[in-house]
Amino acid sequence: MTPRDRVLAALHHCQPDRTPTDFWAEEPTWRRLLAHVGHGDRDRVLDDLGVDVRHLEVPNPPERAIGNGMYRNFWGEQYVYRDTPWGPMREDMRGALAEAKSLADLEGFDWPTPDVFDHSSLAAQCRRWDRHALLYGFADVWQRPGLVRGWEGMFLDMAERPEWVHFLCRKFTDFYKEDYTRAAEVTHGRIDLYLLISDLGGQTGPLISVTMFRRFVAPYLKEMIDTIHGLGGRVLYHSCGAIGPFIPELIALGIDILDPIQPVGPQMQPERLKAEFGDRLVFHGGIDMQHLLPRGSADEVRAEVRRYCRTLGRGGGYILGPAHLFQPDVPPENILAVYHEVIG
Repeated sequence: MTPRDRVLAALHHCQPDRTPTDFWAEEPTWRRLLAHVGHGDRDRVLDDLGVDVRHLEVPNPPERAIGNGMYRNFWGEQYVYRDTPWGPMREDMRGALAEAKSLADLEGFDWPTPDVFDHSSLAAQCRRWDRHALLYGFADVWQRPGLVRGWEGMFLDMAERPEWVHFLCRKFTDFYKEDYTRAAEVTHGRIDLYLLISDLGGQTGPLISVTMFRRFVAPYLKEMIDTIHGLGGRVLYHSCGAIGPFIPELIALGIDILDPIQPVGPQMQPERLKAEFGDRLVFHGGIDMQHLLPRGSADEVRAEVRRYCRTLGRGGGYILGPAHLFQPDVPPENILAVYHEVIG
């Protein structure tokens, strides 16, 4: 099978020749891994690891320094950079609208349009990775608005100022619907997977009630999901945390693939997920990023990879990867072990 054939088989719940794989890593992690393998060719690393998915990218507008070591991006997210031995890592702070006093403050913000993205390089990326499954995007319709508003403000708004939440979610939804439409057009429908993000869970349970999810998040997810399906793509939905109560809701909305299946608690274990939802969902990720990958041995990592491939990959329906982007504290040997266990 080609890499794309392998992914498409898993998406159709057919057993591929082996479990397909994806790769996500923070920039400092990439630096550490490239130093370990002794060269700087990222495509070569992915090829050597047998990674089946490639991530298409468009350049982001430059961020802006706003003082006190803080930066602001084109959305109004604000953050600082914390040093690691392998380079700086972003740490989010309260966003540009955290001090908003009225809906007019939100309306008067300098909102971006999809014109900030130059999609012209996407066609060449598709040709470069024509044998692979292709993923595009970083659409977020609730969590990212919450970062711009500031989480404290966003949670209070849902109770006291619902029109503010709907205003923010509408801004992001309209932006990404157009962004994804332009990407599909310039690539002539070649993109297989479109990423849709909104973290709904913490370590021990949901961040919001199902009722609030239905009111403030689901309508905008549904618009994005319908847009993606209309473009001929599949929805790779990302939410960290213990999100068991939301999984039936997400299936009803039409998501195709659930990522990163963070293994926090019994509801998020692969055996339970496969038994309850395996005929209706494809799973993506799963290999524990909080404990196993940074602190386990390579043999322990390989054993967990076998467990996930055996459980979630039975009859197709699984794309192997970490339960979040590989973080800088993960030893390169453990990253290699994830993929070497699959490709032999």
